[in-house]
Amino acid sequence: MSKFKVLLVDDEPDILEFLSYNLIKEGYIVETAENGIEGVKKAKILKPDLIILDVMMPYMNGIEACEQIRSIESLSNALIVFLSARTDELTQLSGFETGANDYVTKPVKPKVLMKKIEALLQLNAKEEMDEVIEITDIVIDRETYKVTYKGEEMSLPRKEFELLSLLASNTRRVFKREEILEKVWGNEVIVGGRTIDVHIRKLREKFGNERFTTIKGVGYKIND
Repeated sequence: MSKFKVLLVDDEPDILEFLSYNLIKEGYIVETAENGIEGVKKAKILKPDLIILDVMMPYMNGIEACEQIRSIESLSNALIVFLSARTDELTQLSGFETGANDYVTKPVKPKVLMKKIEALLQLNAKEEMDEVIEITDIVIDRETYKVTYKGEEMSLPRKEFELLSLLASNTRRVFKREEILEKVWGNEVIVGGRTIDVHIRKLREKFGNERFTTIKGVGYKIND
């Protein structure tokens, strides 16, 4: 696990010390920050594989920090886990809508947290390496631009394929509309937000409406 870099962002020194100890013991490279502003700055420099964010912090809270981190291209593949004493549904939903991969409540159970982190990092590394992505009944071959659905090969237009591949690259993430436009359309042409909606509608028609989730005002995710 020594190749993985973890950034801890929490305003409680005891939490930082406790988690750092457990992560370093497991072989992770660990950096810490005491608030959201410092966390975003360090994330840009460190480019961690995983960021653990407290929700309630001074200067910039974890939700705001997560939004900023998700807007940075070099951090688009970083995993984000919220760690908070707040257990209300609204806060947890806000965390996932801003791009979190998981939400863990305090008090921390170190063994459980370590297993969650290990599983997230291993799965993320596998997804980044694989040219072939499998999501239950969908198989996407990014090298040959082929899609198989329920055992039958399908032909998708280039942009639909790229959109499907992007969403499928991380089934735990909500991809923001800005990121989708940048990664799928780039600087090729000037397109509006409705372009994404049209392509999502076409994918829903082919793979089922329930396969895709719309997070209003944020973006889209694909479901396993």
